[in-house]
Amino acid sequence: MRFQINLDCTPEEARQLFGLPDIVPMQQAMMEELSKRLTEGIHTLEPDVLMKTWVPAIFQGLSQMQQSWWSQMSNMGPGKFSSNFYPDTPPDEEPEAPRPRKKAR
Repeated sequence: MRFQINLDCTPEEARQLFGLPDIVPMQQAMMEELSKRLTEGIHTLEPDVLMKTWVPAIFQGLSQMQQSWWSQMSNMGPGKFSSNFYPDTPPDEEPEAPRPRKKAR
């Protein structure tokens, strides 16, 4: 057996029919708060405010990058990366020095 019911109603009437809460007042309050915050925050788009907030962060990031590079460079030294040039040798062993060739007489 099959039944088909067609309802012609507005969204508000459908919410009432299914017993859903009316959230329109909450949506209006949220939109008012959002609008208020956006209008208050619009002054951050001024160039002088952007420079005051972003420039120190940029220099701090560059300073941290430079410190990272210096620490990596200071950790490099003789014997620290020589195994990179000889991939067949284990990292703890130094490769053998090449044997001198004998001169042909």
